[in-house]
Amino acid sequence: MDIKFGNKKLGKLANDPARCRREMGEKRSKLFLKRLDDLRNAETLEDVRHLPGRYHELTATRRGQWACDLDHPYRLIFKPQEAPVPTNAHGQHNWFEILGVEIVEIADYH
Repeated sequence: MDIKFGNKKLGKLANDPARCRREMGEKRSKLFLKRLDDLRNAETLEDVRHLPGRYHELTATRRGQWACDLDHPYRLIFKPQEAPVPTNAHGQHNWFEILGVEIVEIADYH
């Protein structure tokens, strides 16, 4: 899967594990890099749906974004690169047709 970054800082952290550990701490950086590897190795978003990390769609003001768990309460937030986001006949997002994501942020949105 193709991965882009919403800002330069996230891209730098993703490509420099030592810097990532310094800025995020051991636990969060390890999970962040693991989730990125999972996404890179996937062909579609559906391939990560049932992996550890609880990949899920967000609702309300974050509709159109997805998240997966890092260290509690932080989440890795991303959105599909496809515009519009593919949907099925029932209006649900089609995870099988999402081939790339943009990493938006790491946040505690609760």
